Amino acid sequence: MTSTEQASKSGAQAAHPDHLGHVIFIAAAAAMGGFLFGYDSSVINGAVEAIRGRYDIGSAALAQVIAIALIGCAIGAATAGRIADRIGRIRCMQISAVLFTISAVGSALPFALYDLAFWRIVGGFAIGMASVIGPAYIAEVAPPAYRGRLGSFQQAAIVIGIAVSQLVNWGLLNAAGGDQRGKLMGLEAWQVMLGVMVIPAVLYGLLSFAIPESPRFLISVGKHERAREILEEVEGDRIDLDARVAEIENAMKSEHKSTFKDLLGGSFFFKPIVWVGIGLSVFQQFVGINVAFYYSSTLWQSVGVDPTDSFLYSFTTSIINIVGTVIAMIFVDRVGRRPLALIGSVGMVIGLALEAWAFSFDLVDGKLPAAQGWTALIAAHVFVLFFALSWGVVVWVFLGEMFPNRIRAAALGVAASAQWIANWAITASFPSLAEWNLSATYVIYTVFAALSIPFVLKYVKETKGKALEEMG
Repeated sequence: MTSTEQASKSGAQAAHPDHLGHVIFIAAAAAMGGFLFGYDSSVINGAVEAIRGRYDIGSAALAQVIAIALIGCAIGAATAGRIADRIGRIRCMQISAVLFTISAVGSALPFALYDLAFWRIVGGFAIGMASVIGPAYIAEVAPPAYRGRLGSFQQAAIVIGIAVSQLVNWGLLNAAGGDQRGKLMGLEAWQVMLGVMVIPAVLYGLLSFAIPESPRFLISVGKHERAREILEEVEGDRIDLDARVAEIENAMKSEHKSTFKDLLGGSFFFKPIVWVGIGLSVFQQFVGINVAFYYSSTLWQSVGVDPTDSFLYSFTTSIINIVGTVIAMIFVDRVGRRPLALIGSVGMVIGLALEAWAFSFDLVDGKLPAAQGWTALIAAHVFVLFFALSWGVVVWVFLGEMFPNRIRAAALGVAASAQWIANWAITASFPSLAEWNLSATYVIYTVFAALSIPFVLKYVKETKGKALEEMG
């Protein structure tokens, strides 16, 4: 019997939980790792200029300190799959929460620049782990009919984390008299901004104790009865639970623990499906989205915007990010993943091209001309909106769904690592590129947004409505 026939027999594709609110809570708790990523990505935005001033460093060194967390993210993402297969998804979440808590304290109380960089690597490792475990866990516990919407919780958590950190930064900056190095609670304002990350880290850890282990992991370690109970929790009692357990077990019997070696094959080192996952991850970052969250305050100040106003514009961008994500959550299971990705790519091309045009003009008295300044501001919001309603959500959903069971954990780890490395490349290069030519930098991002269109059309297959056992 094929996996599709087995899924039909068990009723998996038509599964509807008796308590949808409980399933939503489980997905939201797992997605808190995304909140940590979003918060960490954006909170550093409030500390960039303060770090530059305190340690008296240039743009290149500053970029490395800001971006170095992403190296930790890549390592965490690459190793999380194997760790999760050995000790479980929930234990991985708990380890991530502990490491991030330690990192937040260390980042708030650095002795020197190298010390700050070290704690950012530790926090990055924790976020990298969470970035892999969150989508994989949600995909494994979510009923197929709801998996796209629940999978989008990862990105929703990221954008909410970004918005909350911007709001907290703005509040702390005002409390410190508009000075990132102003005194608050005996520390400089930027240190308090980084220290506040302890709160979501502890919350993530506590929530991990309130959600069940993945049924697929439980079956892999022989805990069939507990897996059956959780399947009833998340998919309802109207499905044939025994057939559902047998379906998952049969799929896993023909598999072994996924390793890096399992991903090898094809003409170019990796299997083609792994390259598609890597491509999705790289395009998601090479459009320059994280420039908007790591450097937006610095960017706006560089074209003449007042520091306090620059934080406000960063916050409004975060709100647009949330709006776009909500749109994606509404439509990802209705219109599918591919159509949203294509719509988003077209919108991003337009927004980025307009930004490139606006930044091509010379500053007048330290500011962009009024028309170009407003164009840049509006275009930045357009770009973020179209990213959020498309690539921001669908890439995480795709990565949680698209790989065959036998390689899912390892493939997701490699794809997520590629995403972090691409993120690092953009984050580390932006300050130097912006000093060279800000307009040309945005032209580069525009080109990548345009190239994502033929990539999706040729290589990316729709995963909407399919059971995980059907993939590959």
